Amino acid sequence: MSTSSNQAEAFKALVHWLRDAVREPEQFTLSYAAESSAFVRFNHAKVRQAGQVQQASVGLKLIDDGRHADLNITLCGDAQVDVQRLAEGLQQLRDTLPLLPQDPYLLLNYTGWQSRNVQDHPLPDTEQVVAQITQAAEGLDLVGFYAAGPISRGFASSSGAFGWHQANSFNFDFSLFHDNGQAVKASYAGHDWNSEGFASRFAQAREQLAFLGRPQRTLAPGQYRAYLAPAAMGEIMDMLGWGGFSAQSIASKNSPLQKLYAGDSSFSPLVSLDEKVSGSLSPAFSGEGYPRSDLGLIVNGKAGAQMVSSRSAAEYGLTANGASGGEMPSALNMAAGELPEAEILKQLGTGLYISNLWYLNYSDQPAARLTGMTRFATFWVENGEIQAPVSTMRFDDSAYSLLGSQLEALTAERELLLSASTYSQRATDSALLPGALVSRLTLTL
Repeated sequence: MSTSSNQAEAFKALVHWLRDAVREPEQFTLSYAAESSAFVRFNHAKVRQAGQVQQASVGLKLIDDGRHADLNITLCGDAQVDVQRLAEGLQQLRDTLPLLPQDPYLLLNYTGWQSRNVQDHPLPDTEQVVAQITQAAEGLDLVGFYAAGPISRGFASSSGAFGWHQANSFNFDFSLFHDNGQAVKASYAGHDWNSEGFASRFAQAREQLAFLGRPQRTLAPGQYRAYLAPAAMGEIMDMLGWGGFSAQSIASKNSPLQKLYAGDSSFSPLVSLDEKVSGSLSPAFSGEGYPRSDLGLIVNGKAGAQMVSSRSAAEYGLTANGASGGEMPSALNMAAGELPEAEILKQLGTGLYISNLWYLNYSDQPAARLTGMTRFATFWVENGEIQAPVSTMRFDDSAYSLLGSQLEALTAERELLLSASTYSQRATDSALLPGALVSRLTLTL
């Protein structure tokens, strides 16, 4: 029996016990999170730390008469001990509920939906991956972090709903440092480790590293033609996802994309953005107990669906669509364009090649105006050829310009970017993004 099947059966056993233990009119939801992860840390192209993390926990919510309380419980894998911990947690929540007020925006899903998705891609052997990385990085100053393994999520409710999700993935997040202190930052991530794919990604980083040895060029503030690589686009999308598509933010007029949803502004028709749950690392159900399906957030430059959590649905009379409480995308998929990767420098001509952006924030949120820094491997290009690395600059520009009036092309190839966050547990967020060629990007200092 596979690890996923064992975990699913252990979770079902806890759910069965809980269904017998709750008393009318009590209701419950029980969410499950587990991982079995290999972690390898590299420094100076050598393995400095390697380990394995196995952990599982459940989130118990008890509801009674409009009141609800939550508790997170770490599991140990021993069925008897885990049931005992759940029993103690249930009693703790029973004692807490009478002390709480009723929640006017509590909206439970009473349907007994069923969902099962196991993406059991065979993961690469960690030793083989380490051998490939150290061989590719021989003679280089590489710092990096490799994480891989299955991530499982589950959900069950007293209404009979049951969901199970498992996805295998790997993520190698790394930087190559030049003797002068400059660095190229890159990542290689996905479901299937491909030796040729890794070699190609690494070769690109190695080529950029060589250019960092040239004398730096300092640009004057102004407007420049630019190419934004997928990682740079990822930073922009992360910022837009922070409230941009949230039903609560839109209803309270706080969304940075307020003008888009009001129909007063639009992006380029080249821009289509989906929350594509299917096939992603994210489960097809939320921790609140609502099934999730794919959503068209931006369709040919125009506003599409909003991300609606159960609380927003209750407060604003909307239909919940499985968004988390924060109503942020977790499986972004941006439509590809037609610019071949091999033609990027030629089409850019003269301007900036920007590998990454850093420290983004809003300089004018209602105008979707973003500011941030270039940092790793930004180059000055002339006549389709890289000339020199560019010293760190601050940009300040509107998303309606970068992804709208000034957007010339998106690349035909896209890069899968997985969240490298391991805070408390490995994240399941992902983004499949193209690079973007823009005719004008504003640098301020």
